[in-house]
Amino acid sequence: MSAELAVVTGGAGFIGSHLAQALLAEGRPVRVVDNFSTGRRPNLPSGVELLEGDINDVAEQALRGASVAYHLAALPSVPRSVQQPLESHRATAQGTLALLGAAEKAGLRRVVFASSSAVYGDTPALPHVETMPPKPLSPYAVAKLAGERYAGSWASGGKLETVSLRFFNVYGPRQDPDSAYAALIPIFLRRLREGKRLPVFGDGLQTRDFAFVSDVVRGLLLAGSVAGISGRVYNIAGGRPVSVLETGRALAALLGRAADFEFLPPRPGDIRDSLADVSAARRDLGFSASVPLEEGLRRTLEAAAP
Repeated sequence: MSAELAVVTGGAGFIGSHLAQALLAEGRPVRVVDNFSTGRRPNLPSGVELLEGDINDVAEQALRGASVAYHLAALPSVPRSVQQPLESHRATAQGTLALLGAAEKAGLRRVVFASSSAVYGDTPALPHVETMPPKPLSPYAVAKLAGERYAGSWASGGKLETVSLRFFNVYGPRQDPDSAYAALIPIFLRRLREGKRLPVFGDGLQTRDFAFVSDVVRGLLLAGSVAGISGRVYNIAGGRPVSVLETGRALAALLGRAADFEFLPPRPGDIRDSLADVSAARRDLGFSASVPLEEGLRRTLEAAAP
């Protein structure tokens, strides 16, 4: 029997390309869907089938013949969503709705939706548990929460199996440092190599829960295969809080340099502290992060070496 076709939307992006590579390593045929608004062609692993287009426009074509879809396509930026809320909604919430409708029509076994810890907002209680009331602060967070709720409604109606994963701060090779909305670690890495100060929005004592990309990919694969979890939402993270300043110092130390910070005003929509309770994912999926931060930073540095 031939292996089931897996579809990865946003598969030319940072996480999506690592997922596509892992699926290929399992001997699975993989179709990547990407419009390259943020994804990059060099990220695509050899052997994938590429469908170029916006998921809102090509959802039915994208899922033809597939058994499982991993939906990562989005505009992954809080600041950009504040500046362009309609664009963020279309790419993230509306795109998820289009995919779910097409998945039901195509008879897919399951859709795994990539959500975000941003849905928790500035909930003061830590760690964040999936049962907490969401308090999204940005249009991006609202759109991700909408995607979760859409996925849950398909599952509760018996129309399709869905699982949503709330990613926290994912990092690793292929994370784009050139975007105006780039994530913390690739920005710090680029600045350190250029001998520039590290930009910090706020006092730098705000905390993040980092997970190396290979751990996140394992969480995605488990969510696509474990039985009896349809309709559930899980945190996928490292389960350890690290301050922005501590992150900068750790990266600088690996490069044999001192961290010099430039403190800037806080950005609208940014949360103060982030820490995941991953006990539900451990119990139901068998998931736990295995790459410590220093090891993940070292691998990221080696992959980005000039």
